[in-house]
Amino acid sequence: MIGLAAPSAKADACAPDRFEDADYVVCTIDPAVSDLRLFWRDRDGAPYRSFGNLARSVEAEGRKLTFAINAGMYGTDFTPVGLYVENGEELRPADTTTMDRPAREVPNFYKQPNGVFFLGEKGAGILPTAEFTRKLPSARFATQSGPMLVIGGALHPALIPGSTDRTRRSGVGVCDGGHVRFAISETGVNFHDFARLFRDHLACPNALFLDGGNGAGLYSPTLGRNDASWHGGYGPILGLVE
Repeated sequence: MIGLAAPSAKADACAPDRFEDADYVVCTIDPAVSDLRLFWRDRDGAPYRSFGNLARSVEAEGRKLTFAINAGMYGTDFTPVGLYVENGEELRPADTTTMDRPAREVPNFYKQPNGVFFLGEKGAGILPTAEFTRKLPSARFATQSGPMLVIGGALHPALIPGSTDRTRRSGVGVCDGGHVRFAISETGVNFHDFARLFRDHLACPNALFLDGGNGAGLYSPTLGRNDASWHGGYGPILGLVE
């Protein structure tokens, strides 16, 4: 594992990284000193859909968007799939659907356990959805996605070593010292290798998959990144505001 210092809100959050012959961008944020938020719709109720639209909205309020990443899966109308909490208000309920099918036939979101990434008074956390809905921790922001990648230091049991299912992937981990680490792969990786990035390289005992393929995207002005979704836009977005 390389040493990844947690930056303050004024430091560059994102940097290139490499793990087992795969290239990534890793963005490290300390939620105790940073204004990390979830975004979905603008003042008119329309989904932001692009990082550029969100950046312009933030700038109109006299602030700056310094980092953003897709924050989970969404429907064709850009509505978040599963739980979505913004500024303490639950805008979408948790999806606790289970599917009795062979694992290969279950969509990624529904590979159990899936999970919830949340931000609250005590910092950031990731919990399996069933545990989150049972404990109901106080959350100012929360987004549900799936599958979990790392659960209490263990890899999700459905992840297959050497799988040929390789695509670009994005995810989030809550790591040593409570720091949040987002990662996006630059090329195709399988779920097992992506989960090991978080556990074995980034020191994250809990990590959650956000999205993959054409839905994975990153905004980082310092790296010259303003990715567009090939799905016509993004749904929920996690963004760092300064």
